[in-house]
Amino acid sequence: MGQVIVTLTVTNRIDQVLAEQGFIPVEVRSCTLTNVLVDTGATLLCLPAAIISQLGLVQGGEASVETTAGVQQGRIFRDVDLRIYARQGTFDCLELTEVPYALLGVTPMEVLGLEPDLKNRQLRILPMNSEQTYLSIL
Repeated sequence: MGQVIVTLTVTNRIDQVLAEQGFIPVEVRSCTLTNVLVDTGATLLCLPAAIISQLGLVQGGEASVETTAGVQQGRIFRDVDLRIYARQGTFDCLELTEVPYALLGVTPMEVLGLEPDLKNRQLRILPMNSEQTYLSIL
């Protein structure tokens, strides 16, 4: 069993909307992150402070966060467009101040229909077609 490392793209969703409406030039702040650790112990998408600053994300609040060092206050940022494989969604993210790498937590994976395959060290894309779907309302 091993770690799952992925590449994903994060974009400032507010920039996207403003560009689509013609309010700002086409230069939307975005970056592709390699070596993102899939972390089933993390709830949210977690981004380093430098990436959050580069994207110009807006802080949405603070939350108590359970870490290996105990419960600490963390800053939550809004409107991150996350793209991984052929899946895309808009999420909040938690700021990481102690580590230089990003973490992909369980909430975005569940919403996007992705699950870690630890044996093969990759993300499995769950079905979403006319015959099968990972979404349910049961």
